[in-house]
Amino acid sequence: MLKIGHRGARGHKPENTLVGFQKAIDLHVDRIELDVHLSSDNEIMVIHDETIDRTTDGKGFVNHYSLPQLKRFRIEKEHHIPTLSEVLNLVDQKCDINIELKSYETADKVVDLIEQYVSEKKWNYNQFLVSSFDWNALRQVTFSNSKIPIGVLTETNLDLAFAFAKFVKAKSIHPYFHLVTEENTARMQEQGFQVFPWTVNEIEDIKKIKTYNVNGIISDFPDRL
Repeated sequence: MLKIGHRGARGHKPENTLVGFQKAIDLHVDRIELDVHLSSDNEIMVIHDETIDRTTDGKGFVNHYSLPQLKRFRIEKEHHIPTLSEVLNLVDQKCDINIELKSYETADKVVDLIEQYVSEKKWNYNQFLVSSFDWNALRQVTFSNSKIPIGVLTETNLDLAFAFAKFVKAKSIHPYFHLVTEENTARMQEQGFQVFPWTVNEIEDIKKIKTYNVNGIISDFPDRL
């Protein structure tokens, strides 16, 4: 079962920061999960929200600021918003990467960057997994490069996600963990999908989800897995 660090190791270090991703690596995760938005100058920024209000000392939409402007803001007074390239360079193939697209506009840019790391830095396509709640974004990824594995995120309707995953030939399904049962996990796996529930943090929940034989668990506390 894969240990997947949610936004790095969010339970220990600020989310979606280089120190958070390093902490996840130090905790021996198999994969880190992160979120991406585009800056106004089309750089891929690793940040969860569409605004910088919650996580930084600034205010406003990510896509209203350029990369140099975004770099001036601070997360918990000392960390900056990383670019996806910075995170990939830090990880340097020490673990796999799950990139969650937070908007449709990120799809082509992320595909381009993955292709660059595969061709120039000898990464492998199977070290990446691109997931999203925006299923049109996932279709765009597959349309641009079908070698990139995709994962279908859902918070509410697992049956719909299952059907869409079949349609786009996804590699995995990422359900909100309360949707998962032993039976539906087995059903998805029988159809060839990996199952990665999110975000499972409490020890009792982790124990229960493990008994379903899921393929991996996404957690703020990967050390608990």
